[in-house]
Amino acid sequence: MTPYQTLEQTFARVAKVNTAARKLGWDQRVMMPPGGAADRGEELGTLAAVAHELEASPAVAEALAAVDLGKLDAWQAANVREMRRRHVHAAAVPSSLIEARETVAARCEIAWRAARQSGDFASLLPLWRPVVANMREVAAIKAEALGVSPYDALMDPYDPGRRSVQVEALFADLEVFLRDALPKVLERQAREPAARLPVAHFPADQQRALGRKLMAAVGYDFHHGRLDDTTHPFSTGSSDDARVTARWDEADFISGLMAVLHETGHALYTRGKHSDWRWQPVGSHRGMTLHESQSLAMEMQVGRSRPFAEFWARLARDTFAGQGQDWSADNLHRWATRVAPGFIRVDADAVTYPMHIILRFRLEQQLVDGSLDPADVPDAWDDQMEALLGIRPPNHSLGCLQDMHWFDGAFGYFPTYSLGAMAAAQLFQAAERATPGLEGQLAQGDASAVVAWMRQHVHRVGCLYEPDDLLAKATGSVLSSVAFKRHIRERYL
Repeated sequence: MTPYQTLEQTFARVAKVNTAARKLGWDQRVMMPPGGAADRGEELGTLAAVAHELEASPAVAEALAAVDLGKLDAWQAANVREMRRRHVHAAAVPSSLIEARETVAARCEIAWRAARQSGDFASLLPLWRPVVANMREVAAIKAEALGVSPYDALMDPYDPGRRSVQVEALFADLEVFLRDALPKVLERQAREPAARLPVAHFPADQQRALGRKLMAAVGYDFHHGRLDDTTHPFSTGSSDDARVTARWDEADFISGLMAVLHETGHALYTRGKHSDWRWQPVGSHRGMTLHESQSLAMEMQVGRSRPFAEFWARLARDTFAGQGQDWSADNLHRWATRVAPGFIRVDADAVTYPMHIILRFRLEQQLVDGSLDPADVPDAWDDQMEALLGIRPPNHSLGCLQDMHWFDGAFGYFPTYSLGAMAAAQLFQAAERATPGLEGQLAQGDASAVVAWMRQHVHRVGCLYEPDDLLAKATGSVLSSVAFKRHIRERYL
């Protein structure tokens, strides 16, 4: 085989091992009995080590050195670029450290579920300390190999090439804008008719049925996908096997419905990859900022738009036999777009949500550089939330225990949520410009034009371009806060 063919074969094996690990992770969070935690931690650790050893192998280094880029087409050359990036990350860290990371993270994540319910941070701390220690060790090793800061080394796999100095600038600009906008939004909201959530009991099974209808309407294929319940909603899977999970509040069906749309956006990206490159790095998603742009485009740009509310409000009335003004599309849309500082990130509105991410971005930088001890996170969290949103969590379940990401070892990931919101606004506004009559289509529950545009400009493009190059080709601009600010002004001001 040629060096390039050797690389393709090796990285296809890596992709399949990682896909199997993701599905075991899905099982861990959805179906596995709690007593399986120790075994599952070792299983995931072993699979992570296998994938890591393949990516980091001397054979890959030799093939990368020998490959002749002049004989490759654009997709193949981009594939080599992504292989090289992954090899550098993998070769920097011994597989024993990778295996240890997966093992301690899996055990901590399972314990986190009970701790979140009880609010008992102290019981989780002994399991979390090894996760943080491992993360710091990996960050230091990768930082030296990549020539970047430890935090940037952790952020790079989630948003390739982006650096914390860029994120700090974007977030500082956004924080100033939102601090000015929030009181104006609240003032405008106070002048409008008060939004009311219909007072009723919304059984989880009925919400699940409603969620399935909405998912199907926006293009989710249940022949190649599932919807299941979990503690923290997420989406995973592969091109032919998407897994979406949700949780249901039986007093508020809208929160679960919007979360389902969010995770469906992820799944549509997963399912929309270029089939010719499905097992190759170049066919993978273009980082988590772009992945989050797809979930937020579906949830925030489509799902919470006034036209699309006509559709899902009608489905909700049919599902719950709703009658009266509280069930009107106007009222339900006002409820779905109401703005109020709250404790829970996944339930936050578009205006206050970035503050949740800025909080996490600041704290995890301190966790990485060692200036914040894990034991001090609850107080630091509460202080930051009070400074940014003017509220203080009454317990740890509403504070630092609400997300699983840090407890399963995902550091450097959080910034992509708000970077993704900026990209979502940028991409959606470009799709809107390219689709005359889009509002009327959305009012009928037809989001196919949006999905088709995203499929052409994001999904099937994979990693052919670097993240900002992809955005520039699709929208005319690299990532910025301009489109997001316009979205906030037009919808909320």
